[in-house]
Amino acid sequence: MTNEPFTTHRQPALFIPHGGGPCFFMDDPRGTWAGMAAFLRSLPDRLPETPKAILVVSGHWETEGFALTGTSAPGLIYDYYGFPPHTYQLRYDAPGAPELAKRATGLLKDAGLAAHVDPERGLDHGAFVPLMVAFPSAAIPVVEMSVERSLDPALNVAAGQALAPLRDEGVLIVGSGMSFHNMRGYGDPRSTAPSEAFDAWLTDTMELRGEARARALEQWGEAPAARFAHPEAEHLLPLMVAAGAAGDAAGTKIYGEHVLETAISGFRFD
Repeated sequence: MTNEPFTTHRQPALFIPHGGGPCFFMDDPRGTWAGMAAFLRSLPDRLPETPKAILVVSGHWETEGFALTGTSAPGLIYDYYGFPPHTYQLRYDAPGAPELAKRATGLLKDAGLAAHVDPERGLDHGAFVPLMVAFPSAAIPVVEMSVERSLDPALNVAAGQALAPLRDEGVLIVGSGMSFHNMRGYGDPRSTAPSEAFDAWLTDTMELRGEARARALEQWGEAPAARFAHPEAEHLLPLMVAAGAAGDAAGTKIYGEHVLETAISGFRFD
C-alpha cells in the first residue's frame, strides 16, 4: 500500500443570493423561496471537495477598510426586523477560523488595502442564513468579511484579487448579496422588465474575463436600470469580490429565477 500525497483541489468563487431575512426558515405557502433554497442546498454537490473553510462576504457588513471575523466561536447577529419569534432563535454553530482571518488580512494588506481582524463580531444574516441552508451541519469553519464602506467597486474587486490565493488552499470564497436589491421594487410587476435588463447586463459582464470584467464592474452604475436594481451598492459588492477572486476565469450563471417579480441570479467562477 502506497501513501499518496494529499492534494487540495482549487475551490471556485461564488456569488449567491441570500434571500429576504430568515425567509428559508418560515412558512412559505406560495413557494416564493423554494427555488432559491433548492439552489443553496445544491452548492455542496457543485464543489470539487468539502472546503477546508468558507470565507463569506456579506452585503450586511460595511466597514472602513475590510474587516474579518476573528473569533473561534462566532455568534449570530439577527439583523432583521419584524419576523416571527422563532427566527431569532436560529442556531448555526460553525466554528470560526482565526488563522484564516489573519491570513486573509495579510493578503489584503500586502495588496495595499486597509484590513483588520474583528475579534468579537459574529455572523450576520447575510452569512448565516444561506450557510444554514447550504451547509446545515455547521461543520466547516467560517470567516465573514465586510464590504468597504465607501462602496467603491474597484476596492472590492481588488480585495477579491488579493484573496484569490486562498482558493488554492481549500477555501471557498462566497459573495452573499442579491443581484437585485430594491426593497420597494420587490413584488411589483413593474420591476420585472428593468430587473431583467440589469440581469442581462450582469450576466454578460460576468462572462467577461479579468481586466475587462473589472472595468465593466467599476462602471456598473451606467448599466441598464442599474440604479433601479441597486439604489445602493452594498448587496452587489460581494459579487465584485467574488469576481475579483476569479482572476482571468470567465464567470457562469448557475442560478436564475424570478422572485417577487424580479430577476435574481447567482454566479460561479472557476
